[in-house]
Amino acid sequence: MGLFKQSSQIPPLDVDDSLAIVVDQVTKVYSRNDKTIKALNNVSFSVKKGEFFSIVGRSGSGKTSLLNIMGAMEKPTEGRIAINGKTLTSLSEKELTQIRRDEISTIYQSFNLIPVLTAFQNVELPMILKGISKEERKERAIKLLNLVGLKSRMDHKPDELSGGEMQRVTIARALSNQPSIILADEPTGSLDEEIGHDIINLLEGINRDLGTTLIMVTHDNNLSKRADRILKIKESQIEEIIPGDGELIRKNELSSRQTKELSYY
Repeated sequence: MGLFKQSSQIPPLDVDDSLAIVVDQVTKVYSRNDKTIKALNNVSFSVKKGEFFSIVGRSGSGKTSLLNIMGAMEKPTEGRIAINGKTLTSLSEKELTQIRRDEISTIYQSFNLIPVLTAFQNVELPMILKGISKEERKERAIKLLNLVGLKSRMDHKPDELSGGEMQRVTIARALSNQPSIILADEPTGSLDEEIGHDIINLLEGINRDLGTTLIMVTHDNNLSKRADRILKIKESQIEEIIPGDGELIRKNELSSRQTKELSYY
């Protein structure tokens, strides 16, 4: 049985084409040691295509459960979620696998790189699973490692890279199948402040220049303010959704980069 059981009793969501993700009345309940824990309680919101959207909350507030559900890694106990117009509860397991492989990528705090593979091979792996030709895999992996500033380190394995470099490899790997949505789970949590700032700048550039929808989970209020909008979650429920400083930041950066050629792809 697949992760999301198809059900004719749950109608698909009618989703506007401008929306990347729609979360509709989602509740998530876990059962542990004969106890039930409500991680999410009737959560509803939407994220626009190309938006930088931040989810902020304390540990245990439900933000990671929400990210897992948006990434089609867990199913909600109640409610519906749509990714690029497709309601997950209406899809087959094969279709869900395609969404997880092609439309969404997740960047983890713990990197999750394969230790016996080089940076190049880690970036290449998702493309192998998708069946992309060897020539295209090589070209795309080199471009992505250049994008994140690691072209000269592509033959190094994870234990030969710094924490910041490993996170850059993780970002390049996340982009390898050209997803429309990137989910970032505390992407700077294990990095020092200076390197973390560089990683956020890189993610913002990908969002801005490639038009990739970026959804970032963080407990850092200063980082969350860089987004277009901020969802504050508290005790499994949405506390508020407020504007961030993303638009102002982009305007300031564009005014200072008018003569600078973009290097992405």
